[in-house]
Amino acid sequence: MKEERFFYQSNIEAGELTKEDTQHAVRVLRMAAGDEMWLMDGCGTFYRARITAASNHRCAYSIEERLPQSPAWQGHIHLAVAPTKLNDRIEWLAEKATEIGLNELSFLDCQYSERHVLKIERIDKIVVSAMKQSRKAWKPVVNDMFRFRAFIEQERVGQKFICHCYEEEDVQIQMAGDKPFLLDVLKPGEDATVLIGPEGDFSIGEVRMAMTNGWRSVSLGRSRLRTETAALVAVHLMQIRNQNL
Repeated sequence: MKEERFFYQSNIEAGELTKEDTQHAVRVLRMAAGDEMWLMDGCGTFYRARITAASNHRCAYSIEERLPQSPAWQGHIHLAVAPTKLNDRIEWLAEKATEIGLNELSFLDCQYSERHVLKIERIDKIVVSAMKQSRKAWKPVVNDMFRFRAFIEQERVGQKFICHCYEEEDVQIQMAGDKPFLLDVLKPGEDATVLIGPEGDFSIGEVRMAMTNGWRSVSLGRSRLRTETAALVAVHLMQIRNQNL
């Protein structure tokens, strides 16, 4: 029995795989006319398709069945993170977060950021690859980098959280006791956005600015985590709270 092959097509009606996927399907997988494959549009639908023509430069298909998928979780899961200095760590995060499941991924340019420029096209390709590998019906939106102030001042639906390592006396803004654990305050089914800072954390000024704009301080536990680890923990906690079991 042949393994099912999934390909991402943002434009299903095009009737042909992209150049990159054509090379993978024909040259690497040795697929030929008559072979069955699966397509995903990144918007919630899988398609059973059959190859009608295959060459090194073209792989045409016909749609045989449309299969709308049910969401695996409720609410809109949005992670906003300051990218790490090393590309491979932030690329690893994008891959693993997609496998776990999220709706949107943004990047923050903060006071202590180690990286101020990011190749979003590269991150988007990694997200697509992870989406195909983990067979997610929805493709996460990957946004360009935002300046921190611009991001936190945007109107945003749902819950808003900022993860940081400071205590209340450091921030000098009333935090209603100890920072709560993120999982304890997440409301099931509601949209949620979580901010994760750079290796040097957000600045105290940035934390104050966020809290003044309605963001709530939260903890990810007692362990001190690196940026990409903290970001993945945040995605996982949002998933746990919002999964459709």
